[in-house]
Amino acid sequence: MTGYDGDTERTFAALAPAHGRGFAQTWWGRAWLQTLEDTALDSVQVKTGRRLARAGAVGAVSVRPGRITAVVQDRDRTAHRADVLLAELSAEQWDRFVDMAVERAGHVAALLDREMPPHLVEDAAAAGIELLPGLGDLEPECDCGAWDHCGHTAALCYQVARLLDQDPFVLLLMRGRGERALLEDLQDRSATPAEVTPEPAGVDAAEAYADGGILPPLPAAPELLMEPGIPPSLDTEASPGPGVDAAALEFLAARTAVEAHRLLGEALRAGTEQRELTVAQDAVRLAAGEPGTAVTDRLAAGSGRGREQLALAVRAWRLGGVAALSVLEEEWTVEGEPLARARAALDSAWDEDERPVLRARGNRWSVVGTPSQLRLGRDGRWWPYRKERDRWVPAGGATQDPATALASAEPAP
Repeated sequence: MTGYDGDTERTFAALAPAHGRGFAQTWWGRAWLQTLEDTALDSVQVKTGRRLARAGAVGAVSVRPGRITAVVQDRDRTAHRADVLLAELSAEQWDRFVDMAVERAGHVAALLDREMPPHLVEDAAAAGIELLPGLGDLEPECDCGAWDHCGHTAALCYQVARLLDQDPFVLLLMRGRGERALLEDLQDRSATPAEVTPEPAGVDAAEAYADGGILPPLPAAPELLMEPGIPPSLDTEASPGPGVDAAALEFLAARTAVEAHRLLGEALRAGTEQRELTVAQDAVRLAAGEPGTAVTDRLAAGSGRGREQLALAVRAWRLGGVAALSVLEEEWTVEGEPLARARAALDSAWDEDERPVLRARGNRWSVVGTPSQLRLGRDGRWWPYRKERDRWVPAGGATQDPATALASAEPAP
């Protein structure tokens, strides 16, 4: 399927047509497509690219640091070379990434399992390393002469989403480091023994005070700890006072440290303020931290949900926070311009002979004859749902493309 050239280039053979399915099943593959769909100025070209990719018009894909390339055929068989550029990480950024990965062994294990867990991307971002592309990061080049994303570069991006599903190392190679080189760096860094600092000789306190003016300055504070600190344990010999739940306090302290770390990282990166959560939303956030049974029961009761409802809410929260939770629990009437946009998206998502039969109610479109459903968020994104035991459950993250979302809702073969 792939070829290597000194760990600086991988070539993927052309993939089979993708009729009747989405292009990204993983959250990182959908994030890649989200960047394309948010960046392209012409949605018609994105639609054309999706159709070309579905038809198998994208040839072998070459992946190199900073660039992906493929020959894409129009419906009239005219061939075009399409390239999409993505900035490489600097040597200093790669050093920080390797340091971060070595400190968290789970990150390396996940990559070797061809997984890219959200916390790996979040930890990298907290260290100032953006792995996934952002708005405007996918720069198109095509010999058809288009100055923005055309159908050919869009088709290439859709095909690469399928490759990313299979192997997140494809993204790391685009960012400048191949799998073999990265694993060697990780191994070398792990094997490097820590420097042993000799114990300083004792000095007289009066002499140290007198020489205070010539002592070296204190080292600079770190920009951001790589992971939240661990609160002190409340497991002491003294019994808690009346009405004090020590387990709940320990859990709340740990979750507060995690939340403080997240907020600090986001503030340093973007300088934006977070929207204040309601009591019911905050209960779901806390429950997502997997507290014990007693604390979970209290969170369910305090948020006005049963345990089953809280479990569903936690599942939604992990897929998209407040936005995903709102889609789970709110049903609203789509009308006016949002309805027109929704209908246009549904009409363009599939070819005529592949379009599923949908039954609409409010912001929810159920697929007739299947246990699948699409829900429209107030931001215009589509969320996949699947029916399990007579209830609708979140099946994946949001995307601008209804077809991609619906593919996430379909049961695995």
